[in-house]
Amino acid sequence: MHLIHSNYLIDKRDLLMALLEVTDLTTTFHLKAGVVQAVNGIDFLIEEGELVGLVGESGCGKSVSMRSILRIIPQPPGKIESGKILFKGKDLLSLKEDQMRNIRGKEIAMIFQDPMTSLNPVLTIGRQLTETMEEHLQLSNEMAKKRVIELLDLVGIPDPKACLDRYPYEFSGGMRQRAMIAMALSCSPSLLIADEPTTALDVTIQAQVTELVKSLQKDLGMAVIWITHDLGVVARLVERVKVMYAGYIVEKAPVEKLYSHPKHPYTRGLLASLPRLDEETSAELETIPGQPPNQLDLPKGCPFAERCSYQVEKCLEENPMLEEVEKDHYSACWEKDRL
Repeated sequence: MHLIHSNYLIDKRDLLMALLEVTDLTTTFHLKAGVVQAVNGIDFLIEEGELVGLVGESGCGKSVSMRSILRIIPQPPGKIESGKILFKGKDLLSLKEDQMRNIRGKEIAMIFQDPMTSLNPVLTIGRQLTETMEEHLQLSNEMAKKRVIELLDLVGIPDPKACLDRYPYEFSGGMRQRAMIAMALSCSPSLLIADEPTTALDVTIQAQVTELVKSLQKDLGMAVIWITHDLGVVARLVERVKVMYAGYIVEKAPVEKLYSHPKHPYTRGLLASLPRLDEETSAELETIPGQPPNQLDLPKGCPFAERCSYQVEKCLEENPMLEEVEKDHYSACWEKDRL
């Protein structure tokens, strides 16, 4: 049996195991210049213990969609126009603010992109981590400190006890990001959202942080949504991938299928722009022509049509819905059979 959602089919059995179910989520920003259509009716499921990648270029709606789930977009100018966000069966959009505070950090945690601006510069690392546990778990300060030392050791920070009294500026970028991961894990969340957590780090530290999150996810059994524009990171990290463009999810598939047989022209363009180490001869990297559409005035048809070499007349008139092209592989493209 299948249930029809706004843009794809969901097997009813999946709903029984879904940790997070997002349906028809639409988020806008009301500015003087007009209304920015940041997230446009997206649907997706996250199962318990699953590691999912959310990819796309800057401004496509990745971070806004995740911040909408936690209801931390600034309101105004931001506004969640419609949708349903079921987490463990509860609709987060119907909860009062004090109920949401009990969810944030405790049930759903988030690692932000820049740890220097995410950490409070005037509080010690120890205080910032113990505060969360004292609030959500009602631990004494002494018990919270003991737990913090365990967490800092878990994420690979040397001499964790001495680090309790240090300030963020005394840590390197990689160490600050590890402290942010420890903070996110402090209440043993069921879902961890990692918002481009390696962007500000050098390549070596990026690899260390990526492997750390993968290891922790496996050991702790939590679900992870990894937001990134780096398809190289996604390839070695996640199980399933969702590709966003102009506020829409345009393709979703298991990672192996997406990389071997992309079924949306935008995904093909992203993959073609990556250097390949498995090719004997070096080929010139491809680029995607043009610019993303103005989200103050999205086109009537497919938002990628103006940049797409597969464009037909229908693409300019009607925006395609996500449809299953093969088992567990969905694409929103009128010409997907040509790909």
